[in-house]
This record gives sequence, C-alpha cells and structure tokens, in this order.
Amino acid sequence: MTNTYKSGFVAILGRPNVGKSTFLNQVMGQKIAIMSDKPQTTRNKIMGIYTTENEQIIFIDTPGIHKPHNALGDFMVQAAYSTLRECDVVLFMVAADEPRSTGEDRIIERLKKAEIPVILVINKIDKVHPDQLFEKVTDYTSQMEFAEVVPISALQGNNTETLLNTITDKLVEGPHYFPDDQITDHPERFLVSEMIREKILQLTREEVPHSIAVVTESMKRDEFDKIHIRATIFVERKSQKGIILGKGGAMIKKVGQLARRDIELMLGDKVYLETWVKVKENWRDKRLDLSDFGYVKEEG
Repeated sequence: MTNTYKSGFVAILGRPNVGKSTFLNQVMGQKIAIMSDKPQTTRNKIMGIYTTENEQIIFIDTPGIHKPHNALGDFMVQAAYSTLRECDVVLFMVAADEPRSTGEDRIIERLKKAEIPVILVINKIDKVHPDQLFEKVTDYTSQMEFAEVVPISALQGNNTETLLNTITDKLVEGPHYFPDDQITDHPERFLVSEMIREKILQLTREEVPHSIAVVTESMKRDEFDKIHIRATIFVERKSQKGIILGKGGAMIKKVGQLARRDIELMLGDKVYLETWVKVKENWRDKRLDLSDFGYVKEEG
C-alpha cells in the first residue's frame, strides 16, 4: 500500500460524436458537459474534476476535431489541440462502430509528436461484436504505439472503472489542485448557457443548432430563494429567430421548460428562466462576437 497522492490533467481528444462528453458525465456522476446527436456540440474546453482520497484527475473535454469552415470552427480545433501542451495523459477516443477516417489519421499524426502517454479508448463497444472490436484494436495499434488500449461503453458505464485505474497508473505524485467539492472549472453562468443550448440542439435541426450562441446575462436570487435567470439566445438570421420562437412561442417555451429542469437539478433551487432571442448576423465568423460569447483564442 502507498499513501502517495496522485494528480494530473487528462485531455480527451477525438472526432465529433465519439462520446467524449458522455464519458465525462459518466465519470463525474452528473452532467457538466452537454450532449446531443449533433456534431460539434462541445465548443469550449470543459474541465471535469474527479477527486478521491488517493487522486485528483482533471479531465479536459475538448471540442470534436473536424475540418473547420468558419472562425468558430478554427477556435474549436485550436482549443482541442492546445490541451496537448497542458496535460499529463491523453485519451484518444474513437467509436467502435465507425471505421477509421482521415480525421482520425490527422489526429494520430499530431499524437505521435506528443511526449506524454496516449491511451486509445475505443468507445461504444456495446454496438459491435467482439470480433469487430478485435479488428478495431488491430487497425489502430498498427498506426502508432499507444501506452494502453481500453475498450469502454461510456453510455452504459462498462469498463470505465478500468480506464480510471489505467489513467491513475500513468499519473505521478502531485498536488491537490482543486477543493474536494469542486467538479468543474466553469462558473454556473456558463453551465446554465450550455444547458439552454443543449435543449435547442435537441429540438432543432439542419443549420439552426450550429448558428446558436447563448449568453446568461444575469442570475439573481430573490427573497423567496428562487433564482431568476435572464439569458439571450443569439442566431445568425431572422428566419432562425422564427424557428427558435416557434408558432405562438411554442418552441422557446419548450426549450425553457426542459432547460429549467436541468438547471434546477444543478443548482438545487427553484428557477425562473427568462429567455430572449436576438439576431447577430454571421457571428461565427466575427472575432469580436466570438470573444463576446466566450470563444477566445488561446496564445501559442
């Protein structure tokens, strides 16, 4: 037995929709990263702080690495790759039910240059036959040498404990970076905005989800301990505003109802949520707007 306290930063890298946020939420036991079936759901790096008596693992959930088509896309890919400079271990997550793509090949080329352990995490094993899984492992391990290979099902929680133990083995003795009860580095306002955006992602389709930005303008507690939240939903075109509002305001009402449920669960208090929809044309390609909405390019 050893009393050595281990800690470190672990980046989760991969293409969109391989299950990075699902894994993070599974490990943390609660939602701190939003999820949807739309690609590029995660836009910012999000820390999940996993703390036990013997370790503190700071997971960094990154945007899915894709070929960018606008300034927002550039920011997302840059944010993902920047974690390679600040982490101790990398989880390279791929989907068991999808073939290796040129996108994964590009990521592998970057990972070959990383001077830290890279663990191949094959997610969604519940969707494939064991023979297919063996083929997947053989395919990826022929591309580069990984420190470990761990198959999991993030959705079902299968083998996530094994992955946690594997990560801990790769960490060295380190400090207690965050308080025991802190689970993320992001403020409540950010999480509120993300939960509203998640519901829009789930309820809309085509280009609308990617054109949305949400800013929580204020959070105030009244004398009855109810939290009043005012948030603005930004879209790029007037037609998109109409979609978000819905006929007779039906869509925005549904978004508010679903988001409020998650926000109340997170905050542990009753919430009054007020949402507004505004048009800000082509904000995804305007650096000032990106900065205003919290998408700030990092140096280096």
